[in-house]
Amino acid sequence: MSFVEYGDTIKDGDTAIVFLGHESMFPVKVQHGTVTQTKYGVIRHSTDLIGKKYGSKVTCSKGGWVFILHPTPELWTMNLPHRTQILYSTDISIITMMLELKPGSIVCESGTGSGSLSHALIRTVAPTGHLYTVEFHHQRAEKAREEFREHGVEHLVTVTNQDVCKNGFGVSNIADAVFLDIPSPWEAIGHAKSALKAEGGRICSFSPCIEQVQRTCLAMEEYGFTEINTLEILLRVYNVKTISLQIPDLGKAAEDNSSTGFDSSHPSHQGSPCANLQQGTVQFKSGVPLREVVGHTGYLTFATKS
Repeated sequence: MSFVEYGDTIKDGDTAIVFLGHESMFPVKVQHGTVTQTKYGVIRHSTDLIGKKYGSKVTCSKGGWVFILHPTPELWTMNLPHRTQILYSTDISIITMMLELKPGSIVCESGTGSGSLSHALIRTVAPTGHLYTVEFHHQRAEKAREEFREHGVEHLVTVTNQDVCKNGFGVSNIADAVFLDIPSPWEAIGHAKSALKAEGGRICSFSPCIEQVQRTCLAMEEYGFTEINTLEILLRVYNVKTISLQIPDLGKAAEDNSSTGFDSSHPSHQGSPCANLQQGTVQFKSGVPLREVVGHTGYLTFATKS
């Protein structure tokens, strides 16, 4: 099993996604002799998972069923264990596009955190690219190494435990892109410039506060970066539901119906527009935004090495 290479069959040691519904799923490490509890009953790894195809419908002990999905960076972002706040697919998609990443690209990242963006970057640059990711916290760095190894992508990533603001990324003049998600990104701009290739490399800094953005932009200008641009991605979700609105009484509907001999009680007239007029309401489908929406996540500042 690998997050960058699809496999048909579930094997012992794989990480799989147990899908109960769009709002209910979780990761599980497949192990011979192990069981997983769900609200629909027990899943026995030896008999219910190992050897089955990914995407299979598995019946649990209580008669309910779940789907077992192959892991992807998108599914991992939705289900990973949170060691830090993470980036979600809304921001990840624009980051990979604006950094102009492709298979074979070399990318530097700090900090690694929970590895949400890291998995997406690895999938984008595979099979010949490489990710150099720096994490200040020792335990988080070790956990990231362990996850990359379990997910079959350790050959595409190098995890370094150090302070990027003091020691940089450990590489020079090879990176196509640099991503910063640290409290003081302006202190790492010089190291980012050193890590980037001679000309045309791209940099992105993620910051939740506009004051951080201002200091980062000033540092980028100081180090000669051009095309500095800051943007913010806001996701707005809509619920589609049926709405009933009252028809205003304009004084003609009743007269028109009586003059044509319309009988709203007749079975053939049920559900007709005229019947709705007689009832005084009309129903239609409408998209309504959620009352509570996750708004600001952070500002994304992009620039190019001149």
